[in-house]
Amino acid sequence: MKKIIVTGCNGQLGIAVNKQYAGCSDIELVNTDVAELDITDIDRVMELVREVKPYGIINCAAHTNVDACETDADNAYRINAIGARNLAIASRETGARLVQVSTDYVFDGKADRPYLEFDPTASHGVYGASKLAGENLVKEFAQNYFIIRTAWLYGEGKNFVKTMLRLSETNSKVRVVNDQIGTPTSADELAKAIRYLLPTENYGVFHGTCEGFCSWADFAKEIFRLAGKQTQVEGIATAEYRKMNPASAPRPAYSVLDNYMLRLTSDFRFADWKDAIAEYIKTF
Repeated sequence: MKKIIVTGCNGQLGIAVNKQYAGCSDIELVNTDVAELDITDIDRVMELVREVKPYGIINCAAHTNVDACETDADNAYRINAIGARNLAIASRETGARLVQVSTDYVFDGKADRPYLEFDPTASHGVYGASKLAGENLVKEFAQNYFIIRTAWLYGEGKNFVKTMLRLSETNSKVRVVNDQIGTPTSADELAKAIRYLLPTENYGVFHGTCEGFCSWADFAKEIFRLAGKQTQVEGIATAEYRKMNPASAPRPAYSVLDNYMLRLTSDFRFADWKDAIAEYIKTF
């Protein structure tokens, strides 16, 4: 039986990965979160990987609080960069395939078309810079790796969808940024892509988001429509939002990713973002 180590197993993506592999008779997931495996500790990482001898490692662990990364850069780099490096070193020694999940924040958000995997990176803030450093360290130390950049992820856990639904319970109108454009992505869809890629030798950097794009305000409107909520959405500019929340970190204005490598090298396709959110809302 092939063993796969999953880090960050209690997060949105970790939970979705477990759902994907549920019932697989030939795969055993070795689930870890920070209590079982601190990925910033190279000795502990090497000890576990040598013990388990995994076929694959799926790194779902990350410091994803964008605002907190700005005020605690050391911790962001420790988890997002050094943690990824440690897993890369361990994967190379044992021959395991490594899946490193990255982000749209590795781009500057100034594009006027969807970003390709081959476009120059220009990280956006500490979060983006630390995740980009993680990508580069994986490329340096791992041998068989898949780096998958995703965006606007939602699943089981704290996310934008649940925040909007919670606000709709007590507000007739919410104000949501309408000049940041990206792609809402279901953790279930991303987990499907990971399961598809892992057994292949189609290594490299991939973009992995649902198809299509929208603003945060449009996303909120679709959430309310699907959930049958009457809450109105008032679109506001990022500049206005930052006046109300001066401590918030900068966000990319445009971070739509083109799943170009998947289209060129495989027959895997992500669902359209509207179809994916419709499936997610049915679970409530």
